[in-house]
This record gives sequence, C-alpha cells and structure tokens, in this order.
Amino acid sequence: MSRPAVLITVSDEERETLLSWTRSGKAQQRYALRARIVLSASEGVANRDIARRMGTREATVCKWRRRFHSLGLSGLQDKPRSGKPAKYDASTEKRVLAALDEPPPKGYGTWTGPLLSQKVGLSVHYVWQVLRTHGISLARRRSWCISTDPDFAAKAAAIVGLYLEPPDNALVLCVDEKPAIQALERVQGWLKLPNGKAVTGFNHEYKRNGTSTLFAALDVATGMVKAGHFKRRKRRQFLSFMNGLVAEYPDQELHIILDNLNTHKPKIDRWLPRHPNVHFYYTPTHASWLNQIEIWFSILWRSALRGASFTSVRNLRTSINHFIDAYNENAHPFEWKATKVTQKNLEDKYSNLNN
Repeated sequence: MSRPAVLITVSDEERETLLSWTRSGKAQQRYALRARIVLSASEGVANRDIARRMGTREATVCKWRRRFHSLGLSGLQDKPRSGKPAKYDASTEKRVLAALDEPPPKGYGTWTGPLLSQKVGLSVHYVWQVLRTHGISLARRRSWCISTDPDFAAKAAAIVGLYLEPPDNALVLCVDEKPAIQALERVQGWLKLPNGKAVTGFNHEYKRNGTSTLFAALDVATGMVKAGHFKRRKRRQFLSFMNGLVAEYPDQELHIILDNLNTHKPKIDRWLPRHPNVHFYYTPTHASWLNQIEIWFSILWRSALRGASFTSVRNLRTSINHFIDAYNENAHPFEWKATKVTQKNLEDKYSNLNN
C-alpha cells in the first residue's frame, strides 16, 4: 500500500507567485509545470490525476509536491550544479602574463594573440580573455615621461596649492612657449569619397614659409591668455616677455609657474632680484603637465593651427592673435580637481598584475 500524499497548503502570497509563474510568457516551462503541480495538489487532486493532466510521470509530481511541502517556493528552484570542471586556473593565467615579460619570437617586434597562444600552448580565445580581463592591449603603444625628480612632492604640492588656494591680492600665471610653429601653406578643400561621404581636408604637399615662437601666459583665476610672438626661444626673448607682464601688473604680486627649461631660469642674469614681486615655481622634471598653459596650447593647436594654411609668418601670427581675442571673450578658468598628485613608477613585469 502506497503512502498517502502530503497535504499541500498554499498561502495567498504563495498562490499569487505561483499563478504569475503559470501566466508569464517569460517564465521557463519547468517552473510553470512545477507551479501547476503545486496548485493542483493544494486543491486536493491526487498525484496520479495530476500526472495524467500535466502529461508527466507520477514520480515527478511526488517530487515537487514534497519539495514544496518542505521548503516552500524555494524548494521549486533547481539545486546548484557543479558544472563542467574548470579547464584553466590561476596558474594558467600567470603563464600568459609571464610570457608577455619575455621577448617575442625572433623576427617579431611585439607579441600578438596567436603568438602568445603558440608560446603557452593554450587556446587563442583564452589568451584574449586573459588580456581583456587585465585591460592589456597588445596593439596600442604609448610613450611617456617618468619624473625622477627627488623633489617631486614638494614642487607638485606648491603648484597644486596655488591652483586650489591662490594667494590673496596676487596673480597666478602659467607661462611657457610653443617654439617653431610652422607657417605651412597648403591647398584646402573637400573630397567626395567612393562611399558617398564628403570630407574636408588639405593637400599632402605644402610650402614652408618660416617659423614663429609663441610665448603665452594663462591667468589661472580668469582663464584669459596673454601672448607674445618672437623669432626664437632664447633667454632674451623670455625676459622680454616677462618684462611685458611685469609692466602690465606693476604693483601686483606675480606667482609664475614654469617648466625646467634653461631659458626660464634667469637668476644668473640678476633679473629676479630686481623684481621682488615676482615668484617662480618650477614644475618637477618631466612633469610639465602640471602647468595649465599646456592645456591651452592643446586647445590652440586643435582650434587654430592643425591643418590650417598660412601664406607667411605674419599671416600665422595674425591668425593666432585672432584666435586669442576670440578665446578671451569667453575665457573661463580650468577646473583643477587633482588634490593629490603622485609620482608614477614604470612597471616592467606583467606577471605582477595578480600580486
């Protein structure tokens, strides 16, 4: 004689959930079947009749009936499965990273996915997966300057302090020069490509009409720029530009941010002692990015110089002056957000990524 089926009692909340499983088009069919089994059992229908009605085995009905009786709705969920054993582990990933630290095969300049796959004897798809996980791009190459200045922290802190809390009743200026700007003359126009798109551009051929050096000073508080044009960048030209700035602000204290170019160090010329209101702050070596004028030089290049055509040096300088006038009309200070500037070290081992 078979054991009597367990009595199923369904609360109103559980009934709503089970009914939603049966009605939802997105529900997986196995959950919809289990819900219908439990609902039928709660109405007192025998297991044999439920199986016949659902087109399944009586053992299946008995299983889900008992699971719901013991665990409720959670008992209708699938138990976790171990799945297929992992083919690769952490040591396999380390092999891929360690291979990157070795020189590529003879005849190749850089590693590629297939070369790494052959080196470590693993699937190329797994190799790409490891590279994506660590954000490693084999094709993208970058160059950089690493500052080895022993006084990096002190110099950087002084400059960042000027940006975040400038002195009262003083002017903070970022000064630098853009040397040897070429006055290139080239034909401008547009072309229609075979795909139907029209693009603007310029001829590859060009005529050199000379060069000019631009000295510029960015007012950190307002974002406005003052500039001067010179034939070359020598100490004499730098001092001439600085004399113009001092003359424009005769009774104001000036804090000048500069890079370490020898031209910017006129102490041996006795210039600074004659101007007690001027204070120089030098960026750490190979850290000119701390000077905000570099941001403006980038804007100048993209907006007024890149791909342009100039018939003479005078034409070049006039165009730059027009851009500065237009820029100053809507100038605003750059928002310096970096409150902590740290010195970076060059890593030489990809295998250290997991450490």
